[in-house]
Amino acid sequence: MKNNFKRIFGILSIIGLLMLAGCRAKPPEASASARRYDLKGKVVSADKAKMEVVIAHEAIAGYMEPMTMPFTLRDEWVFDVLAPGAAITATLVVDGDRSWLENPTVTQMADAGQPSTEGIEPEVGAEVPDLTLTNQDGRRISLHQYRGRTLILTFIYTRCPLPDYCPLMMRNFAELLPMLPERTELLSISIDPAYDTPAVLRDYGRRHLPPGESFRRWELATGTDEEIRAAAGYFGLGYWQEAGQIIHGLRTAVISPAGRIVSIHRGNEWKPAEIIAELKGQTPVSR
Repeated sequence: MKNNFKRIFGILSIIGLLMLAGCRAKPPEASASARRYDLKGKVVSADKAKMEVVIAHEAIAGYMEPMTMPFTLRDEWVFDVLAPGAAITATLVVDGDRSWLENPTVTQMADAGQPSTEGIEPEVGAEVPDLTLTNQDGRRISLHQYRGRTLILTFIYTRCPLPDYCPLMMRNFAELLPMLPERTELLSISIDPAYDTPAVLRDYGRRHLPPGESFRRWELATGTDEEIRAAAGYFGLGYWQEAGQIIHGLRTAVISPAGRIVSIHRGNEWKPAEIIAELKGQTPVSR
């Protein structure tokens, strides 16, 4: 009887573990052309709500030098044991314009105390201050000069290596540009002013402009370190330098012709069609 009870208990335990595993979020399905790389590093921060972990990683053979970067991680259970300073290994999957981590293993825990890429952002309806920047032509611009027009702005930097971060923001804006209603403009602000000079931004922007388009309705901007931090800080975007790389979140904001916040999108999940719907007055939100 005792042995039968142990067997039944063991079977139920296994079933319970399988059910728990089945409840975990699964990584995306990779295509046949996806590339995989071994990743090893230290956790800087983790955000379960965004399914994102920032890792200071060692050199990834055949892909990138040692740096600190945010990565998408779909295994929910890992976030329950992650903490800043934890040692982690995983497989980095790069599949076209997507990237994510698979098969994570946490091998060591350490102390917290890292900075955050998330800050306090303005509420919907708040008036945007007259932030001053420099565009890709070296001309000084300000946010108040867009009054009377709708402005959609985002933050990027040209050396960002992951396809689903800054490059995705640029692709989304390139897709948006030909769909924009009249008197609606785009602005991409670099958070790397030391490298992203007006000339660098102009060359980078040209590579993303749709055929036949110019910088008339889509500008790229840089500025002094103080100007960029003021702009990013107002929209709740934190960033910092580590190991020669910029650690940052993502913010995309829609600003009305009256200079007020219509919506703020955190992260990289938003789609151009959502922005177009907002411009038509269907779903102004902050997420």
